[in-house]
Amino acid sequence: MADQHREPDVRLELFSQSRFLSGARALVGNIAQRLGFSEIECGQISLAVDEALCNIIKHGYQQRSDGRIWISIWANHDEPSEIKVVIDDQAEQVDLEAIKSRDLADIRPGGLGVHIMREIMDEVLFEKREKQGMRLTMRKQVQPADRSAQVGRAGNVTSLKRESESENG
Repeated sequence: MADQHREPDVRLELFSQSRFLSGARALVGNIAQRLGFSEIECGQISLAVDEALCNIIKHGYQQRSDGRIWISIWANHDEPSEIKVVIDDQAEQVDLEAIKSRDLADIRPGGLGVHIMREIMDEVLFEKREKQGMRLTMRKQVQPADRSAQVGRAGNVTSLKRESESENG
């Protein structure tokens, strides 16, 4: 996706407060749906963004409610469609080598956010921002099989079903 030189399609700024997470999830999920991701994938992409935001609030801002988080989204409709989400913060910078999932054999609550992000998204890149804070870039492309199951551009599921029924006689 050649988005290095274009502005994001959507920008959202929020405080580091968990009460805003549902709105961010809904926004990302709706954009993903318009790009042709399946309903399950839309939920997964929203989950990856939610995990990232939770980590920023919990670990970056240490639960402070006055931290700023910026979410930028690029929605590429070219084939294959792709969503790119960049999350910036001004929280404490962390060693990039320290950003990893815990051992999956260690069964306990928490600590799987990075693992979840990497399993869901095609690309996950953590970077230190120039002066302070971190930047997380995540990308995911619509796979060709997902395109055939797309509902968003056709209107609804029944219209897709009726078209295929009429083709089959």
